[in-house]
Amino acid sequence: MLSIGIVGAGIGGLTLALACRDNGFKYITVYEQADRAEGLGAGIQLSPNATRVLHALKLRDALKEPAFYPRAVHFRTSRSGFIVAQRPLGKFSEDRYGAPYYHIHRADLHQVLLDAASELSIDIQLDRCCTDVEPKDGSITFEDGTSVSHDVVVGCDGIHSAVRAAIHGPDEPRFTGHVAWRAMVPVERLPKQLIAPTATVWMGPRKHFVHYYVRGGALVNFVGIVENPSWQEESWRTLGDKRELANEFADWHASLATLIDNVDDCYKWALYDRDPLPNWSVGHATLLGDACHPMLPYMAQGAAMAIEDAWVLSRMLEHYEEDIAGAFSEYAKYRKPRTAKVQIGSRAQGKSFHLDDGWSIFKRNLRLGLGTRFLPEIAMQQLDWLHGYDCIRGFD
Repeated sequence: MLSIGIVGAGIGGLTLALACRDNGFKYITVYEQADRAEGLGAGIQLSPNATRVLHALKLRDALKEPAFYPRAVHFRTSRSGFIVAQRPLGKFSEDRYGAPYYHIHRADLHQVLLDAASELSIDIQLDRCCTDVEPKDGSITFEDGTSVSHDVVVGCDGIHSAVRAAIHGPDEPRFTGHVAWRAMVPVERLPKQLIAPTATVWMGPRKHFVHYYVRGGALVNFVGIVENPSWQEESWRTLGDKRELANEFADWHASLATLIDNVDDCYKWALYDRDPLPNWSVGHATLLGDACHPMLPYMAQGAAMAIEDAWVLSRMLEHYEEDIAGAFSEYAKYRKPRTAKVQIGSRAQGKSFHLDDGWSIFKRNLRLGLGTRFLPEIAMQQLDWLHGYDCIRGFD
């Protein structure tokens, strides 16, 4: 039976641990650099391609309470708030794809995964910061000088992955010139019906703003993305200045000013990106999620791609248990084309949201509006490759 070492106890790492245990693997250890396992305070969107994996891991009931079930996604103009286009979610999405679309607080999803791992007695070791990996023998070295070895080592340690560096050598991600502002607002502070029960994307010149409910509708999560090449600090924990945030969107729709005005703390960080990798694996080590395909958040697929990766990798390790190289090869064969497509699509989506000349904006709005208002079936078909992807059926 393979011994599996997972570096990183985030969403991807914990989902992989659960998928491997679901697949019958007994010897699974997750190593987390932090001294406590916690999810950070941001909302994420879980499209059906991700929720079907979580449901297959028997997490359907655990997700019901913290998740929010949005009715649709709306695309609005920045000042007037005119709805350029809308796509149904809710029951339509569930009927079409066989799994729901959820909005959820990242910390709530992380806790659901932690609770499931605890129930299955999966070994999660905290304060174990990986500094190096030797792919030839599967050894992991930690900051305190200790080391362990596994048959399989999976780097689920994010965009600054130590496992990635061990496989490919040191490199730096590319700053995109985009800066994200994030915050949460309790619903009781806001006027009733200020925020629709949808994912709402406000599009404007060189910036955009997204908001939606999380924690069962108790909180509104928002992220505002602005083009700002001069600020390059990458940290989810860096506090921003609320006045600066308000000024960034001062001439936008009044509802956004109300939302921002009711914020306690807001966080600001620079967005980084990498090109698709030529290969993900060497020897006993491979990569998963942001460690191998970091992507911009404009298609809301970062967590979803890591969750898909986890299921596929766990199944490949089962089918090729005696051939680790074969398992890694098949894993990359199935995952690389899809994740690269999402990486590239996310970049293009960001450019579309940030158009700043009138003719380009008119063509974008006409394309979005005609499709969703008059040809909704054709418009939704454009998402079938993304939301309709079923790695459960494909790899079970």
